[in-house]
Amino acid sequence: MKKPRILMTAYKEQEKNLPYIRAVEEAGGEAVCLYAPPVDLSFDGLLLCGGEDVAPALYGEEVHGTEKTDPERDEAELALARAYVEYGKPVFGICRGAQLLNVALGGSLWQHLRTTADHRAPEGELMHAVRAEAGSLLWDLYDSNFLVNSYHHQALRLPGCGVVPTAWAQDGTVEGFEHERLPLLGVQWHPERILHGEGGSAPGLPLFRYFLCLCGEAGSDLHAPVQRDPDVRFACGILDEE
Repeated sequence: MKKPRILMTAYKEQEKNLPYIRAVEEAGGEAVCLYAPPVDLSFDGLLLCGGEDVAPALYGEEVHGTEKTDPERDEAELALARAYVEYGKPVFGICRGAQLLNVALGGSLWQHLRTTADHRAPEGELMHAVRAEAGSLLWDLYDSNFLVNSYHHQALRLPGCGVVPTAWAQDGTVEGFEHERLPLLGVQWHPERILHGEGGSAPGLPLFRYFLCLCGEAGSDLHAPVQRDPDVRFACGILDEE
């Protein structure tokens, strides 16, 4: 079976991109990692990775809590996200990537969470609990409550067009979302760093496997089969090999 080719937009510093590349490859895909690339719809899916804050001007606000931004990356990734959305191609946003995808769909962000200390430790990421909406993709993959790693100070505020929040931290911060009709998903944590459930967290690999299934022959109507199709559930890592 042909490996899905994933356009991955990420950091200038290649070493920061390695966990994302490894995650796509371990899930069975081919990652093409580029910084601020031009729009290219020849790929099977788009992975928007973590990084700097999204400039608040892009959602109609002045700076009040936003930290370092990257205008070149913002411009390129917004164009890519909107093109992939327009053509109905799968997009997976992680941390900054989830925030940018929401902004591309007309949403806004909390520029600096009042509970940032619960989401970002001074020395790096920490773990916290997440509650998933019953019947959502994240609920299907991980059940109603699970642990994730966390390193962020911004989050979704106003959901963009069609964005459906499906997971929240204990303080109400949106931690994951789907789209009401398009093959789009975003998570606020870093599944690429916890592929196998390190530290007691929910393993990130099923999310990447699901995204690659979305980018492959299964097409965009995949969430319902995840709930009932053993082959898809095995592909996503939900079922063990017998």
